[in-house]
Formats: sequence, structure tokens, C-alpha cells
Amino acid sequence: MDKVTRKKVLLDAGRRACVQARQFLGYLVRHHQREVFVVCMLAIVLAIPFVLRAAIGGHPGSSGKGERLVILSPHNATIRREFGAAFARHMREEYDLEVHVDWRSPGGTSEIARIIDAEFEAAFRLAWEKQQRKNWQSAAPAFNDHRLSIPEEAATDTPAQAARRLFLDSETGIGIDLLFGGGSYDFAIQAGRGHLVAEDPEGRFGIRPLMQEQPGWFDEEIFPTAFGGEPFRDAAGRWLGTCLSSVGICYNRDGLERLGISERPCAWEDLADPRLIGEVALADPTRSGSIAKAFEMLIQQQIALELEASRTDPAKAELEISKVEIARRARANGWRSGLRLIQKIAANARYFTDSASRIPLDVAQGNATLGMCIDFYGRTFVDSSGDSSDLSRVGFITPTNGSSTGVDPIGMFRGAPRPDLAHAFMRFVISPEGQQLWNFRAGSPGGPSRTSLRRLPVRRDLYLPEYLARFTDPEELPYERQDAFIYHPEWTGDSFESIRFIVRVMCVDVHDELRAAWQAIIEAGMPESALAVFEDLTIVNYAMAGGGIAELLHRKDPLAEARLARDLTDHFRGQYRRAARLARDSRLLSRRDPAAGSP
Repeated sequence: MDKVTRKKVLLDAGRRACVQARQFLGYLVRHHQREVFVVCMLAIVLAIPFVLRAAIGGHPGSSGKGERLVILSPHNATIRREFGAAFARHMREEYDLEVHVDWRSPGGTSEIARIIDAEFEAAFRLAWEKQQRKNWQSAAPAFNDHRLSIPEEAATDTPAQAARRLFLDSETGIGIDLLFGGGSYDFAIQAGRGHLVAEDPEGRFGIRPLMQEQPGWFDEEIFPTAFGGEPFRDAAGRWLGTCLSSVGICYNRDGLERLGISERPCAWEDLADPRLIGEVALADPTRSGSIAKAFEMLIQQQIALELEASRTDPAKAELEISKVEIARRARANGWRSGLRLIQKIAANARYFTDSASRIPLDVAQGNATLGMCIDFYGRTFVDSSGDSSDLSRVGFITPTNGSSTGVDPIGMFRGAPRPDLAHAFMRFVISPEGQQLWNFRAGSPGGPSRTSLRRLPVRRDLYLPEYLARFTDPEELPYERQDAFIYHPEWTGDSFESIRFIVRVMCVDVHDELRAAWQAIIEAGMPESALAVFEDLTIVNYAMAGGGIAELLHRKDPLAEARLARDLTDHFRGQYRRAARLARDSRLLSRRDPAAGSP
């Protein structure tokens, strides 16, 4: 068949296909109009995003134009927007470089930690099986175990040590450059596991090179290593604080008046007032790192009070007890007092939310009267509800001697795709220019463009009159507080995860029974017999929290953890039901014989 004949045959086949297609479409239109309409509309809806993306030049995170920096962060949308735009502007003006920040914000610090662990495990498992050709189970529990010591000579390595060594020597990454925001505890965990690094393999980019590049920024008078017992940067240079943070109490003045409470709250104990049952907003500490930190501060305050009492009690001073034993008893008693206080606060809770940012919103709207929240959330809602005077509907207070000042850090991930951009972003965030964004008024020179962030900068040289004049919160001077809380990591640092776990099984998972028992005890006039059962915390005492429970949680054995959670939940559910029965029986007895009632 010559070319002319072949072309004619193809054209005839094409015409026949077009005729058949028209006939088929005509049939569809005549007999299936509704279906055709639905399919066309669906096609239009699916096409819209692609059309719009083409019209605006593509998504910054995926565009071929410019460089991309990937940051994982629990920070809210306002902080992400302001820092992303300011950094892009800085890189454009200073280096004539277009940089787009690709923010990844899957949830709070707890969700982010789980994602990091899972991603690094998947990434390193692939490298392990490819390089070692060994069973993954010999490496799985150990490759990111910070407590596993590594000998100098690799020849003596156990399989677990070999896995740990290989991981720490590798450039295993998860496709993300930076972790930005959270608490120092969470960053210390990620650094210990080897997920965060001080520098890239060439030693050119990272926090350690940044400290060498700008030594003046890290002088103790400008950037403290620690403050009030809280670490502000990692000694190995794997993370450093960017802004300050504390926890406190937000409250609704109208709600307090409705309940007949004339005094504003000033201490954690005020949240346990029986008149507040169903009026307190709390977050689940296993979901919110900031609220878990608040519970730790509450316990530490009780331990400090016990220690002070032991020093000033003449009877105890006369006893021949060593200082070590006195300290041990004070910690155990303070732990018990702190958990009992948390128990009552949780019994007053209206709910346990997954998002700590919801708490001040509900307090401002009157859906709750008080709540635990981060300082900048509290200040933001005080501002939005009017002014900071006593006439404002919403107030915020940091409990006296009840909360330390910590930091929200930043750190570079192992295997960061763009360590150069990560370095530039960290340098910008800690520079005077970046630090001004945290508390300068929106629209002021050097401040955010749209919204005031209400955070406090970590650099001490920002708290000078020329800068305070542009602060949103010029009265907040964290480095000058005389009642500063001193954090003691040796008291509860090893029990931080235990606190989260215990509050969950003691309060969150059994909240209905907890609240019902508390309600019955209140109505019965606080009978001692019922309170004794209600407050029995022997099963989660100080020694167990820092020992067996902490060890089990560290092992990351989901089945063992689930079994313990089930057993403790069943225990507390039965305990609260017994306390409620005792309270009801005591109330009935007091009605029959008023002389037998509880005082």
C-alpha cells in the first residue's frame, strides 16, 4: 500500500469514528441528559484548580520559580504567614533570591512528634535493609535510642549499637529542612534521638556554624543559655529558642460574677474551686505539650512548697533525717499533692480539647469561665475582648510562683534537603530583624504586616526603651520578674511523659466517672470517707511514675502501654464509682441524722 492509499484509508477511518462518536453523544444527550450534565460539571470542578494554578503561576511550594524551604511547625497560621513573608522579603532584598517557605502543619507537638518518628523509621529502615541486608527487627528499637551508648570501636558493636552508629553517621532525611516551634522538652527528645543535627555533613550550615558566624548574638547578656532552670538552647547546638513562652489562667469576668466568685484567680488552686464544676476548659495533655507543661509546673510548685515546709518546720528539723531523705519525702508528697490538685481541676473540666488554642476562645465567648492556656493566646484574647483593664471581659494571669518561662525552639533536621536555606532562616529568626516580629505592633516599622503575634522575643537586647515603644506588650518584662518560677528538671523531667499518661488514665479517659464522683462529694458536703477514696493515688505514686511507668513508655511497646492504660483506667473508674457511692450514702445518713453529717 503506497502512502496516498494509506492516508486515504486513515482519513476514512477517522471520519467513520467521528460519525460514530457524534451518534453516541447524541444518544447520551437524548436518553441520559442528567448523567451527562453531572459528568460535565464534575469535569469542570476538577479542572478549576489546575486552571487557577496556571493563572497565578503555580503554588509557591511546587513552582519551578524560586527556591523552596520546607518547615514542619505547630505554629498557628498567623505566625507562619508573617515569618514566611518576612523571610521571603529578606532573602529577596539582601540576596536577590526568591525563596518560598513550604509550611507543613499537621497538628500540635504530639502529632508532629509521631509523624517525625514514623518518617525517620521508614527512611532509615530502607537504608538499613539496603546497606546491611539484615533483618530490620534487630535495629528497629535501637536506631534512635538516645540512651544507648556507642563504643569507640565499631568492631565491638552489638546489632543495636551498629544500627545506632549507622544512623548517626548517615544523612538519612525525611524531606523536611526545619522543625520550628514547640517546647524545649520536645526538641530535646528529637535531638537525643538524632533527628536534629547541629550542622550539615560539610559543617557549613546549621546552628553550630551560625554561633561561630555571629558570636555576639549568643553572649549570655543577649541570649542566655538558661533562665529560671529552663534551657534556652542545646549545649550541642542542635536547637535554640526563638521566643519565650509560659502558661497561665485565662478567665471570664462575667462568668465569675455569675458564679458568685468576686476574686479573680491568681493560683492553680483556684481552678479546683468546687463552684467551678463544669466551668473549666482544659486540653488533653497527650495532645497538647503546653498543657502537659502546665501540669508539670503545678506539680513542681507543690514539691517546692513541701520542701519549704520541711525547712521551716521545727518538728521536722529536730528529727535526725538526712537532707536527701527530706528531699525525697518532699518530692513524693509534693507529687501526690500536685496530682490531687490536677484531679480536682479535671473534675471541674467542661471538656478536654485536642487543641489548646480553643480554650481562650471558649472563655472569651462565655462557654467556659476559666482555662489553662499559653500566655500569648491569653494576651491575644484579652486584647480582642476590649482592653487590658479590669473592665475587659477576659483576663489572663500567670500564677504567682506557678510557671516557668520556657522557649519555643528551632532546629535543623538530619538530611535536610536545603541546609543553606535552613541556615538562612534560623539566622533570620534569631536576628534583631526577625526577633522584632514576635512582639512589635502590626504595621509598625519592623513589625508584622497584618497581625500582632503577641509573643516575647528571646533576645534580651530587644527589651530596651527604643524597642519597647513599639511592643504590643511593653509591660511584659520576663527577664525582670522577681517571682520567677525556678524549674528543677531533676524533680519531674524524667516523669514528663508519665504525667501525660497518668492524667489521661486518671482524668481524661474516665472523665464522666471523675466528674460524677466530684459532684456527689460536693453535694454531700465533702465527707472525709469519700474524699479519702477519691484522692487515693497510691497506684501512680512518685516512685512508680519515674520508674516503671516511665520505663514502659520509653520502650515504646504499644501493646504493653495499652494494657497498662486499660488496667489503670479500670482501676480509677472503679475508684470514682466507690467514692460517689460513699458520698451519696453519707448524704443520706446526714439527712436522717443531722448530727452524724460531715462537718
